[in-house]
Amino acid sequence: MLLAIISSIEELIDQYKINLTQLAFCIFITTIVFFGSLMTLVESHLPNSIRQSFRYGKHSHKGEADVLISYLEVPKAWFKHFYIFAFGWSLLALYLLASSIANQTTAPEYALRFLDLVCGGPSNRKVEIDSTTALLGAVLLTLQCIRRFYETNFVQIFSKKSKMNLSHYAVGFVHYFGSIVSLLSNTSGFVRGTQPNEFSLKNLTQLQVVYLLVFLFAWQQQYSSNMILVNLRKDAKTGAVKTEQHLLPQGGWFTLLSSPHMFFEVVMYFCLADLFTPVRTWKLVFLWVASNQTINALLTHQWYKETFKDYPKRRRAILPYLL
Repeated sequence: MLLAIISSIEELIDQYKINLTQLAFCIFITTIVFFGSLMTLVESHLPNSIRQSFRYGKHSHKGEADVLISYLEVPKAWFKHFYIFAFGWSLLALYLLASSIANQTTAPEYALRFLDLVCGGPSNRKVEIDSTTALLGAVLLTLQCIRRFYETNFVQIFSKKSKMNLSHYAVGFVHYFGSIVSLLSNTSGFVRGTQPNEFSLKNLTQLQVVYLLVFLFAWQQQYSSNMILVNLRKDAKTGAVKTEQHLLPQGGWFTLLSSPHMFFEVVMYFCLADLFTPVRTWKLVFLWVASNQTINALLTHQWYKETFKDYPKRRRAILPYLL
């Protein structure tokens, strides 16, 4: 019975070209742009339920709490959960891709069927990415997932009082699920009837090498920015946690930006999206990351200016000298 239902769903997805992964990111983009615009333009006229749902962390809602929304809040420290998931999920995708290339075999049937189910059906998945490009992108995204797993589980200091809406928590899982799945969905060897290409660094174009270098630079700078935030809560001599308050960060890219870590997140995803240029889903992934990080950076910038009266005027929210 269950197998019959799954088969019917697969036929429906293939017939109507329903790409569940693209649909999820389209919903994310529409939601963040719509509500983000309301929050930045007419927040004072919005009900507390929307304001409380949207804000979290340092710029969380400070007014009267909505009882129902409060029941749907979880500790912000739960951020670490979806990085645990991303850590394992990215390594699995990297393993499947590397194994397929090394053995010059098509991906296992269970992987093909799964990709057909969540990425539009077998008739609608075409090869758009060669194996070398796919492996490069998978390595870079896995590096990011591993570092964020390390930071959130072993370095970052979360305030015990800080909460976020359950929707933010769920979106984190879907984001990494969809981003990593999209690395494989249109790659040689992961589309039915295709074989992987042989891996060769000679196949990388000059532009791809530039993206590789820019990604690694942004990856390192994001880590440095995150460490500046972490060290604000530590005693410089002992390394012990001395506060859970949000303090004014100084140095590094914070000289120019309120949220350099968000800026570098956008840079990294731009590099990945352009590596996977023909893949429509990765365009949506980038638009989602860019819109989400921009809205959060604007809210953070506003909070800094309201909290610290001598906040440096030259700092912008997320784009140096511009925004």
